[in-house]
Amino acid sequence: MQTFSTPDLTDAAPDAQVIELQWRNFGAHPRFAGQAVTIKCHEDNSLVKQAIGEAGAGRVLVVDGGGSLRRALLGDMLAEEAARNGWSGLVINGAVRDVDEIATTALGVKALGATPLKTEKRGEGQRDICLQFGGARIAPGNYIYADNNGVVVSAEPLV
Repeated sequence: MQTFSTPDLTDAAPDAQVIELQWRNFGAHPRFAGQAVTIKCHEDNSLVKQAIGEAGAGRVLVVDGGGSLRRALLGDMLAEEAARNGWSGLVINGAVRDVDEIATTALGVKALGATPLKTEKRGEGQRDICLQFGGARIAPGNYIYADNNGVVVSAEPLV
């Protein structure tokens, strides 16, 4: 279990960025950290499903869904697969679904909200690119730290 506090991290590293969005916790782990794998997609979670199928190795999948709450980019089956494959967590600028099941999954999940609708599967999106949302720039390999206070991004490890 991780033991950091994002307020302490930002006090010690004032150059660290904070993703300035109001996150909701959905996974069983409210605190998680790891290096970022980035995906940009809109109401299509094809690349999310593909990434989650890989070995997570303690990394964090950061998904920029453009803030859309119309379609869920993560559901219970993908969350369970992410936990099984060793992902530390997901940060989703968008929505999730199956929230009661995700709440019992050994995974960190931060998202903006929930919706019952699944996404289209068109194979669209981009992976391993720099993302920009919530006033922060997130590059592949950046370090992500998430807890009940928010999400911090750093080019260097902070703990």
